Amino acid sequence: MPASGSALLPRLRTLLSFLAPHRRTLLLGLVLGLVANAAGLATPMVTKWVLDTLGSGEPMTRPIGVLLALVLVGALITLWQWRLLGTLAEQVVLDARTAMVGRYLRARVGDLHRRPSGELVTRVTSDAALLHQASGSIIGLVNSTIALLGTLVLMGVLDLFLLGCTIVAVLVVAAVMGVLLPRIAKATTAAQESVGRLGGTLEGTLRAIRTVKASRAEGRLGERVIADARDTAAHSVRAARISASVWTVAWTGIQLAVIAILGIGAWRAQRDLLEISSLIAFLLYAFQLMGPISELTQNVTALQAGIAAAGRIREVEAIGVESPAAPAAVPLPAHRPAPDTDQPVLAFRGVTARYGPDAPPAVSGIDLEIPRRGHTAIVGPSGAGKTTLFSLLLRFLEPEHGELLLDGRPYAAHSHDQVRARLAYVEQETPVVPGTIRDNVRFGHPDATEAEIREVLRAVQLDEKVDSLPEGLDTPLASTEVSGGQRQRIALARAMLRTPDVLLLDEATAQLDGLTEAALHECIRQRAAAGAVVTIAHRLSTVLDADRIVVLEQGRIRAQGTHAELLASDELYQKLVRALRIAADQDVVAAAVA
Repeated sequence: MPASGSALLPRLRTLLSFLAPHRRTLLLGLVLGLVANAAGLATPMVTKWVLDTLGSGEPMTRPIGVLLALVLVGALITLWQWRLLGTLAEQVVLDARTAMVGRYLRARVGDLHRRPSGELVTRVTSDAALLHQASGSIIGLVNSTIALLGTLVLMGVLDLFLLGCTIVAVLVVAAVMGVLLPRIAKATTAAQESVGRLGGTLEGTLRAIRTVKASRAEGRLGERVIADARDTAAHSVRAARISASVWTVAWTGIQLAVIAILGIGAWRAQRDLLEISSLIAFLLYAFQLMGPISELTQNVTALQAGIAAAGRIREVEAIGVESPAAPAAVPLPAHRPAPDTDQPVLAFRGVTARYGPDAPPAVSGIDLEIPRRGHTAIVGPSGAGKTTLFSLLLRFLEPEHGELLLDGRPYAAHSHDQVRARLAYVEQETPVVPGTIRDNVRFGHPDATEAEIREVLRAVQLDEKVDSLPEGLDTPLASTEVSGGQRQRIALARAMLRTPDVLLLDEATAQLDGLTEAALHECIRQRAAAGAVVTIAHRLSTVLDADRIVVLEQGRIRAQGTHAELLASDELYQKLVRALRIAADQDVVAAAVA
């Protein structure tokens, strides 16, 4: 972290932006700290009063009573402040985490995928935790600075010569700390960045653990993760060593100063230049200096760590988010077009899209209509733009040119929620969400009834398997009793719950056995009779079942038609079918061998 004030101030303002909503609590904490400081500063003077009263033979009741009152009031005020600031710190951390999680969930899919997911998790967990101590560090800095100045003033009231000796010691300590503290910030920032890299590498390794083990790459991946861990440790150790140096300098400097003050004060008391009670009070203030200086050191360290964390957290705001509602969005019509209308449910009109301003077009000049009923299959070689079409339909990606229509109205006239409410989507990898089988099936419709859940599970031939599980629908999907193919069927059941207008399938039968696949194709045929089904086809059976096939090549529609028409007229489609047939034959052979 740069040591210059011009570089520090913008980053300090970033940290203050997290505290601004809690300014009233911060102000109360500051006032409580000032009251506690006042009680602490008055204690040595009252102690001097006790000693002077003892020497004069007067009653001790009043000075001792005042001394006890100061101690009790100071303790109660300090307790109140600690509890107040502790609660505030947790609230600041919660606010930061809530904002980041909300940002992630509102983010555009492309922008989110450009960052390692492990690093994004680290921002919410590790970086946000650093705001805990930093949230109270500003109040601590103000209070400790006032306590330090007040202590020095009262020491000057007692003896200016001894105060001069104390100030020299404090300036020496402050100069050394001023050199060391910026290095703590640099080391802390570097440590947090390395923690983010560590989280990203580890998360990716664990997500692909089957592939890692099958490739015998545990050692290589382990070394990469451990290298990131070593890098994190190196930066953290450096920060710890610098912090230890700061603390050693601060404590040793004050202790040496106290010893010097004691010697000089005793010498002055011997020559009647200083009262013994004043020397004792001065020594008490000297010991009290350790508190403000130690607090200053802690708070500056916490502040710099918090500034680094706040900067990393604010970087999350650079992630682009989906607009909550299109400016032209209007309520959905009460009555949608009838299923037998000629108007397509979805349409592309001259759509061109790319994944970045400098990236080549992923699709170009797409004109395509999805009829309100029937099964449309999209085929093409890798990189042809099949997944991009789905991303456009689901508004994960916005077109650069052209427009998409839903029920004849431009997508711009609908909000993201309105579009997605009409679609159901099953990814090829069919990820499951945290929770039980029940949670996953009704993920898009939390109010679905038990009967509806059972109906779609029967449709995907999973009802008997679920009934055989000890916990039934309440079985967590982390359970090893649920296979990959069964998870895929759960994802398909989730999409088929409460028949959607358009069912988007990125080859949802890829992990299924032949019998189950045939049953699911029958289910898809039934759905296609009532609504639109669009599939990205990777298997021959999907192509043969389709009412219409769209052939993509290099981001453009090359041909459209039925299987028989394309097989007779399109060379690329012929090659694709041959490849799919070979894959199908291999599946049959593998099943026979098994």
